[in-house]
Amino acid sequence: MHSFLKSLLGKDSSAGSKNVAKERLKLVLVHDRATISPSLLKDLKEDLIRVISNYMEIDQKALEVDLNNEENEVALIANIPIIRMKRNYMDLQA
Repeated sequence: MHSFLKSLLGKDSSAGSKNVAKERLKLVLVHDRATISPSLLKDLKEDLIRVISNYMEIDQKALEVDLNNEENEVALIANIPIIRMKRNYMDLQA
């Protein structure tokens, strides 16, 4: 998944422009089939960060949220690295 995002964003030097374009097209098709726009996915990611941050400290820079389309089913895939759990009231107020 991480390599997919790297190639999608053009950060993977081993991926040719043909492969990058192919992956971008796949992502657009998944969004179209799920009827979720890229801006809605961005808003969803921000909401997930806000809610989960109430309970745990997460690595927001490494967080990945994507849609996966297999066999006519769309799944929301979220990889959310947890740094630590917030255990007491003071942590929840941070």
